[in-house]
Amino acid sequence: MDYVLALDQGTTSSRAILFDSRGAMSHMAQKEFPQHFPKSGWVEHDPRDIWRSQLDVALEVLGRVDTGSSRVRGIGISNQRETTIVWDRRTGDPVYNAIVWQDRRTAKLCEQLRTEGHEDAVREKTGLLLDPYLAGTKLRWILDNVTGARQRAGRGELAFGTVDCWLVWNLTGGRLHVTDTSNASRTLLFNIHRGEWDDDLLERLDIPRELLPEVRSCSEVYGESPELPGIPIAGMAGDQQAALFGQTCFSPGMAKNTYGTGCFLLMNTGEAPAASTHKLLTTIAWRIGERTEYALEGSVFIGGAVVQWLRDGLGIIGSAEESEPMAAGVQDSGGVVLVPAFTGLGAPHWDPYARGAILGISRGTTAAHIARAGLESIAFQVSDLLEAMNQDSGITIDELRVDGGASRNDLLLQIQADLLNVPVVRPAMIETTAFGAACLAGLATGMWRDRSELEQIWQCERRFEPRIGEAQRERMQRQWTRALERSRRWIDPSQDDKA
Repeated sequence: MDYVLALDQGTTSSRAILFDSRGAMSHMAQKEFPQHFPKSGWVEHDPRDIWRSQLDVALEVLGRVDTGSSRVRGIGISNQRETTIVWDRRTGDPVYNAIVWQDRRTAKLCEQLRTEGHEDAVREKTGLLLDPYLAGTKLRWILDNVTGARQRAGRGELAFGTVDCWLVWNLTGGRLHVTDTSNASRTLLFNIHRGEWDDDLLERLDIPRELLPEVRSCSEVYGESPELPGIPIAGMAGDQQAALFGQTCFSPGMAKNTYGTGCFLLMNTGEAPAASTHKLLTTIAWRIGERTEYALEGSVFIGGAVVQWLRDGLGIIGSAEESEPMAAGVQDSGGVVLVPAFTGLGAPHWDPYARGAILGISRGTTAAHIARAGLESIAFQVSDLLEAMNQDSGITIDELRVDGGASRNDLLLQIQADLLNVPVVRPAMIETTAFGAACLAGLATGMWRDRSELEQIWQCERRFEPRIGEAQRERMQRQWTRALERSRRWIDPSQDDKA
């Protein structure tokens, strides 16, 4: 049996999964690593924890394969996007912790850049908004706040990369400093129309070109790893683009939503980038060979993390799995609405100063009502995104494909179908982020011939049809909209130094 090894580096854990030639998951290992929250709105990782945890799980799954009777054809990498790392080219040591995509410390810098009139140019060239979520302002913060970093960067002593780039650097012993087009398109520094780093954007954000990696396609042999000898690294994509590929959303108008720590809704728009009037992002989906394909994207910062907060913050459930039976124990949320704007609001609102709120509490409110409101909050945010996406693309989707850890929650997916009023489809194999990375590597190494072969592998496990009427759907949406209004701009950026 031949395999492809997918390295799925996420926000809270690193995983390694072996897929066989039928697209089935053969072996999987996972390892969590510490999260660091040095200030309100700040989120960091130690880059060495990312690397060590990823290497450990890769070696663990490879140790389960009988290499005498099988072979691993290639390595595909998917990664948490926008998380920003700067390291010493000579020693490989990070100059600062990785600043995670959730981090909001550069909110004021983004406002300053908008005030200076840079947003239109950034939007036109990158398809992105000036938001702390994206990598460019995180890189600028490191250069401005780590002693000597800017001077060393100008001398070519430092390297910048998102997590894919950091992993390849370490996998190849520092021989390769490369990223792929999907991750490059999330930096605020990459011109998605020309497919290259943009000197004008670098100047606007004050970023030295000497820091930047070479940009490659998403499916090609980049090199081999001394740590995993004999296996070529052959595929890379940011986690959400990898999931879009793994869901075989190869045609314009096909869409998927990943329920992870956050939620990420992407729609394939084909070889032409679609501009958004609803503050969605236009991004590169992937480049294979000379062909670049694009997607519209909306991001929810707090998705499955709501369930983690119900467990760790409120303590009303003992495990994530308990959220479904608890929430199913009540008919509805009892009028309770939870807005999980713990680190601001993403698309289509883009308010880094919003904060979480629970409204509609009465004397009869129970933990079950709050748990149900938590699940509903995930679905409401996704519904907001899809409505904006339908309007921007001019396409009304006829189904939504879903994946990610929280997609195992049947109640959540039923709520989602009810709010969207379209079927929600869960595939037989929901590890589509890792599978997408495996597919990209498998295509580059001949494991699979073409996309049509991948489409035959993809299978539906369950289809959730809408059940509620239009009047109930509209009532729920009105309650959510009112609650959103109360959470918006909770922090005054002119007075709060922690924003």
